[in-house]
Amino acid sequence: MIRTTRTTVAEALGGGGKDGKGNGVGEEVTIKGWVRTKRGNKNVAFIALNDGSTINNIQIVADATAFPEELLARITTGACIRATGTLVDSQGAGQSVEVQAREIDIYGEADPADYPLQKKGHSLEFLREIAYLRPRTNTFGAVLRVRHAMAYAIHKYFNDNGFYYLHTPLITASDAEGAGAMFQVTTLDVSAPPRTEEGKVDYSQDFFGKHTSLTVSGQLEGELGALALGQIYTFGPTFRAENSNTPRHLAEFWMIEPEVAFYELEDDMNLAEDFLKYLIRYALENCADDLAFLEKMYDEELTARLRGIVENDFVRLDYTEGIEILKASGQKFEFPVAWGLDLQSEHERYLVEKHFKKPVILVNYPASIKAFYMKQNEDGKTVQAMDVLFPRIGEIIGGSVREESYAKLKAKIDAEGMDEKELWWYMDTRRWGSAPHAGFGLGFERLILFVTGMANIRDVIPFPRTPKNAEF
Repeated sequence: MIRTTRTTVAEALGGGGKDGKGNGVGEEVTIKGWVRTKRGNKNVAFIALNDGSTINNIQIVADATAFPEELLARITTGACIRATGTLVDSQGAGQSVEVQAREIDIYGEADPADYPLQKKGHSLEFLREIAYLRPRTNTFGAVLRVRHAMAYAIHKYFNDNGFYYLHTPLITASDAEGAGAMFQVTTLDVSAPPRTEEGKVDYSQDFFGKHTSLTVSGQLEGELGALALGQIYTFGPTFRAENSNTPRHLAEFWMIEPEVAFYELEDDMNLAEDFLKYLIRYALENCADDLAFLEKMYDEELTARLRGIVENDFVRLDYTEGIEILKASGQKFEFPVAWGLDLQSEHERYLVEKHFKKPVILVNYPASIKAFYMKQNEDGKTVQAMDVLFPRIGEIIGGSVREESYAKLKAKIDAEGMDEKELWWYMDTRRWGSAPHAGFGLGFERLILFVTGMANIRDVIPFPRTPKNAEF
């Protein structure tokens, strides 16, 4: 462990002391953090201090006769202080130990007249307006610690299973999904760009010599890695310029995309199920305090729902059969149900929450509603796609076997009117040593939504990027 003069609140409350031995009681500690509350009387002050290392606060007990009155008066909610003293058994309820302060220094004050977090009970909408401060709240401290734990668990899972972490580019000339909603990257003067004789913008004079954008997916480049290293994963930011203000959309979000050579559809499904169960099990085992807080404040069924994922086998369901189940359900849906249409969240959640009451992996979608790179089935109508459906969330993973046939891939690109010249490098992998391969994408923020029980995706990323919102 790194040697430091500071004891974190988690260390102090954990009972291990600075050296990890004994219970820590009787030791001198130095705690540094932000004041959550202060109460007391003319004889003693009780300061609840938090440093972000845990959802729990530690109580600093300050004898009023040992400290200047002016100093104690400056210690208000939001102030940052250092307190040195003895760790003792707590006399009050709710915590096992507290600090009897011998020294207190103030690093930074917070005027109670205008400190935005002075009062409790702020709405999540209000906190989004002060995203630079909301990590100091219990809610966002918990969410961000869970987010960290999930990021660590993702890397650990893939490393322990022999995957290689591939850094795919953020700037790209290709649209992996064919959706077109991409953020342009340019060094040209946007007010007066150079133009060709035909009047079009002359991107040959741009930095990269062509039209480029921020990526919507690292998948296509990930496939190149899998066809050399065997099994890789990407984990990084992706971008979509959709003008959407729903609780499920962000303009900047993180994606995890494993890609594996020689995988078939069954292999892809097995990986997705094992991966998700590992992550949720990790959260249950390592984020207990934060999950307990989030369950109490936001989602009383959170732990039960998480355990339901870990303890149940996922249903494997053909898309066609899923459509028939929805048609026969008697349920009134807002959106129509018919073969050939993509499922909406209400359809996905019906299958998971009401019909099967467990996660569902839906497979073999109509080719017309899926991306160009998905492997065609022999029926000529469907592709080897698979979506993992979760309660509350709907689709949490989308994946497929990739089309390894050059002829079939070219025909699909031509049929969709895509520019083959922009994908020449992708096509070449089907010319030289082509191999079956598969993978999927997991939206990191959707995972965090599910694990934390939060309702809005803007509340599970530190600084949400949405239409008209890029202030901090």
